[in-house]
Amino acid sequence: MKVIIDTNALMIPVQFKVDIFEELKRLGFDVHLVPTAVITELDNLIKNLKGQDRIAAKVARSMAQRCETIRADGHADDVILEMAMDLDAAVLTNDIGLRRRLEQENIPVICLRQKNRLEIVS
Repeated sequence: MKVIIDTNALMIPVQFKVDIFEELKRLGFDVHLVPTAVITELDNLIKNLKGQDRIAAKVARSMAQRCETIRADGHADDVILEMAMDLDAAVLTNDIGLRRRLEQENIPVICLRQKNRLEIVS
């Protein structure tokens, strides 16, 4: 199954010490997609953040290389929503606003639960 990974989800391993790829595998997701809009967002975070947040963004940027990159530029949330509908894919995100938009379109959402595991929430 396919899953699109959002910017904040790529930062989970540093922030919460959760291996998102192992968790996605456990949930049955074996195709990991990242739009170029997310890569651009991570590059901007690396430039603008400091301390632990910057480290998390750098690790997230390197983790994105383990995923299939899909050329899709624009506002990351809009791109992710459109990609999920076009590719019939779930989305891994902790962004509440994006999550609500995805749920309105009946797109499966995966998010962090109890700060130690991923779970399909809709």
